Amino acid sequence: MLPAPPLLTSMLEMPPTCVRGRDESWTCAVVYDWTDNAALAHAAAWVIGKPLTIFWLIVFGVVGRWVLVKVIDRLVDRASAGVLPDRLARGPFGESSGENAVHRRAQRAKTMGGLLKSITTGVIAAVVAMMVLAEVGVNIAPLIASAGIIGVALGFGAQSLVKDFLSGIFMIFEDQYGVGDSVTFGDVSGTIEDVSLRVTRLRDVDGTVWYLRNGEILKVGNQSQNWSRTVLDVAVSYKEDVVRVRRLLKEIAHDLWTDESFRDKIIEEPEVWGVQSLGPDSVVVRVTLKTLPQKQWLVAREMRERVKIRFDEEGIAMPMPQRTVWNDPSQS
Repeated sequence: MLPAPPLLTSMLEMPPTCVRGRDESWTCAVVYDWTDNAALAHAAAWVIGKPLTIFWLIVFGVVGRWVLVKVIDRLVDRASAGVLPDRLARGPFGESSGENAVHRRAQRAKTMGGLLKSITTGVIAAVVAMMVLAEVGVNIAPLIASAGIIGVALGFGAQSLVKDFLSGIFMIFEDQYGVGDSVTFGDVSGTIEDVSLRVTRLRDVDGTVWYLRNGEILKVGNQSQNWSRTVLDVAVSYKEDVVRVRRLLKEIAHDLWTDESFRDKIIEEPEVWGVQSLGPDSVVVRVTLKTLPQKQWLVAREMRERVKIRFDEEGIAMPMPQRTVWNDPSQS
């Protein structure tokens, strides 16, 4: 008669609790082999075996998350650099515009990387939690089966929350705005400080921090994508020669464009569009300068200062309020 295989022999020698029960572990078998005591083996499985198994599950979860985060970081770095960084660096508006495009791409890649990290952490935490519950003897089949029902219930009970999350996902992937952008949401304007799946945080010029739910944002005015434009309406007196005023504005804007301090901020030759409106006291002449995003206000302040200095030198009079008073002698 052939001898039984060693594995079968060892299983036959194990106590029933280590093979058929919930204490099927190497700790139970080893302790029973040493002591020949089923109760002690059963206790050892709970005191040593299960905590050690839970510990290794948590360790594997942490290590797995660390590896996936490193992979995401490498993907973000490659996406930030771009496939053709040298060509993109030149940009359609020159070197400075290309640098802004690279910065914008890196900003968007980091935002999407943060989203992927959050999703990865949530999935790994859920899987490890389920495995730990199964290890301590909890039947996770009903939990898995009820996950869909709970999801439907949450969808009906927290529609605004689901709406916020879906809106946040589309905003991030469509690159509607990002951290550092100057935006306008209805009657609120400011600089974006943080973008999450549920809320967007921005700070206005007064320092007030605004929290906006993504699902409630219906329209966004972004002043930080691709390029911006400085639009200046310069008012002069009716007695001034409009042709001369246009020529002076053209010279002032050209000098600002060729200035080394502003060469990397203005991306096109400035334009003087001409007379914009005729008011009761003044003639308004419009001049425009295309700039890098968020540089339009700096350029506008410098342009106004130079216009004031040059007009004083040339004797161009600014408009003064005028009123005509008629005196009817018959009423006196």
